[in-house]
Amino acid sequence: MTSVDDELWDLLDGAGLPVGGTHRRGDPAFPDGLFHIVASVCVVRGDGLVLLTRRAAAKDWGLTWEFPAGSALTGESSEQAAVRELQEETGVQVRTSDLRLVGRLIERTALFDVYVAQVVGDPILALDPDEVCESAWVPLAEAMRRGAAGEMAGPWTPRLAQLGDRLHELVSAPRG
Repeated sequence: MTSVDDELWDLLDGAGLPVGGTHRRGDPAFPDGLFHIVASVCVVRGDGLVLLTRRAAAKDWGLTWEFPAGSALTGESSEQAAVRELQEETGVQVRTSDLRLVGRLIERTALFDVYVAQVVGDPILALDPDEVCESAWVPLAEAMRRGAAGEMAGPWTPRLAQLGDRLHELVSAPRG
């Protein structure tokens, strides 16, 4: 795992193309008009429940819920970052080929990609206590309710509003 102080992100234009520079996480003055990739995975079990994680208390938006997510490191694709972050935060392992793109949102400094990945059975979770303090398998409707009620990390409210229909479609559709 990379320490926060060593985390470098590729700088991208609005189309997601590299511009030839990097930004160190935590450095001030993220360059105007440029972005980095942040990727998130909505994990779906065979029974249709989705995995929510509760952010560790010390993190921004501490003790609020989200789908596991994190920034792509220099040289990583969005899909690779999604797979790595999911495994680091929860212990759940999926392949990039398991990911189905829900959509990309353009945020202030991030191109935020949301994926769905279906898993077999009931994966054993290994939560990273620096990232996650709790987890829950819930119906997607409950995740949407938590978003609308302000129980998910603040940025998730507009994300779910914009991507909710496509998320419902992919969560309920069998892989194939």
